Amino acid sequence: MSSYYLDLIVQGALYALVLFSVITWVLILAKGVQHYRLGKRDKQFTKQFWSASTLDAASALASDASPKSRLANVGFAALHVSESGDASSDLEHSWDRQELLERHLRQQIQKEYQSLESGLAVLASIGSTAPFVGLFGTVFGIIHALGAIGKSGSASIDVVAGPIGEALIATGVGIAVAVPAVLAFNFYVRRLKVTAAELDNYATDFVNLAQKNGFRVTRPATKAAPQAARPASAPQQGAYA
Repeated sequence: MSSYYLDLIVQGALYALVLFSVITWVLILAKGVQHYRLGKRDKQFTKQFWSASTLDAASALASDASPKSRLANVGFAALHVSESGDASSDLEHSWDRQELLERHLRQQIQKEYQSLESGLAVLASIGSTAPFVGLFGTVFGIIHALGAIGKSGSASIDVVAGPIGEALIATGVGIAVAVPAVLAFNFYVRRLKVTAAELDNYATDFVNLAQKNGFRVTRPATKAAPQAARPASAPQQGAYA
């Protein structure tokens, strides 16, 4: 193989590593901003939600701003669907309402998990392949260096050290690219597990709160107790008694 193609392979490996590095840092920054914003909005929503006086008032706070608010939005939508049924069959269909609510909440948690998980597979792939890409470039760099040494007819340390050192740069770059990707992947996987646990806990609390409210957003109006019958007044005696 000519030296031109060997140089081309080594340069291609280095360019690929530079691209991997750019992608890695873009994902690190993007995921960091995403987790920071969503975490801040979740804290704000949670505080407002549990400060609401009624479940109906809390439903007005649900939006698409954060994972917990979206989860609440889906939960309230499920409650509205079940609330539109026959009010006389509350006890008969209470289990169906709870099952409907839990199913909608589980589906939304999966959607949030998938959204937060996006990009992590790329970080894992870069972290596992970058060292091998660097090693690939190093192998062809050494082949090129040995070919140049053979042509020069000298094997002194001055002749060998320069080309071999340049070839090993690709391996060093590959490791430098892989380390941030692996560290970021492990960190964001940990954050993902924490967020998923928080969503599960919130969903459980939401179901318990809805159960106390009869799986309705608004409490059914309580019927007023019938007033006791007033005793009949004593008959008046006639004037001619």
